[in-house]
Amino acid sequence: MTSAKKVAFYTLGCKLNFSETSTIARDFSSEGFERVDFSEKADIYVINTCSVTENADKRFKSIVKQAQKINEDAFVAAIGCYAQLKPEELADVDGVDLVLGATEKFNITSYINDLLDNPEQRSRDGAQIHSCEIEDADFYVGSYSIGDRTRAFLKVQDGCDYKCTYCTIPLARGISRSDTLENVLYNAAEISKKEIKEIVLTGVNIGDYGKGEFGNKKHEHTFFELCQALDTVEGIERLRISSIEPNLLKNETIDFVAQSNSFVPHFHIPLQSGSDTLLKLMKRRYMSGLYVDRVSRIKTVMPNACIGVDVIVGFPGETEELFLETYNFLNELDISYLHVFTYSERENTEAASMEGVVPKKTRAKRSKMLRGLSAKKRRAYYESQLGNSLTVLFEGENKEGYIHGFTENYVKVKTPWNPELVNTLHNIILTKIDDDGMVRFEFVTTEVVNS
Repeated sequence: MTSAKKVAFYTLGCKLNFSETSTIARDFSSEGFERVDFSEKADIYVINTCSVTENADKRFKSIVKQAQKINEDAFVAAIGCYAQLKPEELADVDGVDLVLGATEKFNITSYINDLLDNPEQRSRDGAQIHSCEIEDADFYVGSYSIGDRTRAFLKVQDGCDYKCTYCTIPLARGISRSDTLENVLYNAAEISKKEIKEIVLTGVNIGDYGKGEFGNKKHEHTFFELCQALDTVEGIERLRISSIEPNLLKNETIDFVAQSNSFVPHFHIPLQSGSDTLLKLMKRRYMSGLYVDRVSRIKTVMPNACIGVDVIVGFPGETEELFLETYNFLNELDISYLHVFTYSERENTEAASMEGVVPKKTRAKRSKMLRGLSAKKRRAYYESQLGNSLTVLFEGENKEGYIHGFTENYVKVKTPWNPELVNTLHNIILTKIDDDGMVRFEFVTTEVVNS
């Protein structure tokens, strides 16, 4: 290329998508492209898509329009889960030039360079589609985010072998497979060189870590062994587990986190329903009793631990009685917050053809109830932490005159903006909860911790 082309990225969905976007962005930079913000004029706009919910699908069109308003002549490429599941649908969106599936997305620079060198290939009648059969997504590509945030998202696993009846992720990402322990440790060390203080471990089903490529079901290493090894990486102050299935969160891991040098007391554990009847319909691999056991174990060894919960409302067959079973289950559980997902029908899933469809108005009502419960749970958790001495890692953004940060156990705090605090750790004492739900604090000392 005679001059540096500008490329911008937009990521929908999970932390795993953010880690992959960041890695793909570095590939562009290494080939001479200049990365700019998505709100700026670029020659190429790359949208990393999600297809967990119907809403994520709908947002794609608006993001394409946003890019076109900035530069109507730009190339627009769609990658990610939605691109794998429905490539033709994305290709039909006006303005889209390139759609890449699960394996092809990691070769995006080759496809883009080809389009730039051969502009006559570009057609407004539809985008180029390069996608694979999902069975071909049997190899692993490591990724991590860096330079975008105070913390880094480190991908350690991809794909899923579970057959949950509502989920399209196995169709979009393929079988469960993992990075090698050696490569994970190498990437963690690379992140530490960038003076990033926190790593968040991500994947589709990270508790299943250790399965090799090509459908090898044998675990070369366990998730527990991964945690043990990462705890020895120098320069990383914090390690956080993004989300882990309750049946794969073992006592040995919980106990290890409780005495770890780096792992923080914060767990995000998908529940989906507090009703065993619905858990069976969902084909989850546990019942509610096991979930109670996991929460109890965490709170026994880490009383101040933060526990987040994923829950789905409006799943087929969810009667008012079964919904209230979930609501009461969560209300009585010693948890800290909820991520509430309103069920939406996804093609090629068992649940899409199940009886007992819940009206959308009822789904919305139940979702609102659980979001209200989440706010109540978060407030109660924050109140339980007032007076505690904790450590905060400050973020890098000035939001209405304040700088925000998170304690090791995921309490969100704020203080007047001070750029010198960005990406630093400080010992604090939590003092009061503001009207916006965030927590004020006092510095124990003004010294930076471990830097």
